[in-house]
Amino acid sequence: MSDTPATGDWREMKFGGLIGRIGPLLARRHGDTWHYGLRTGDEHGNPIGVIHGGTLMTLLDQTATLVAIWLTGEKAVMTVQLDTRFLAPAKVGELIEGEARLRHRTQSMLFLDAALSVDGRPVADASVIMKILPRSTKLVPKDG
Repeated sequence: MSDTPATGDWREMKFGGLIGRIGPLLARRHGDTWHYGLRTGDEHGNPIGVIHGGTLMTLLDQTATLVAIWLTGEKAVMTVQLDTRFLAPAKVGELIEGEARLRHRTQSMLFLDAALSVDGRPVADASVIMKILPRSTKLVPKDG
């Protein structure tokens, strides 16, 4: 989608992969953290007319990942576990906003709570466990 949301403080992020296909992902600074958004369209809906659970889970995971990267000083992280709860439907055309907060941190793991909402109405949330990877970790295999 190329629509820019009406909210002026959102900035479009450029990503490849899955999030690039379902996005663009939007970002804005909110207090001492970041919020991420997705303006939904028909391609995000399911046959009953609401946003597909897989889209919501992807946005929860991406939100937690970006917050984790920010919290670790841009180290690579990998999702180990994502326990999701769907709380209410989101409709096509709505801007879904995601946020994540650190609950606990060890030397190699992050435990976060992530939440999605539409105009302040909770849509989904998740408990997320992320592994902090060594800086030398190559996440994308080389061709050949």
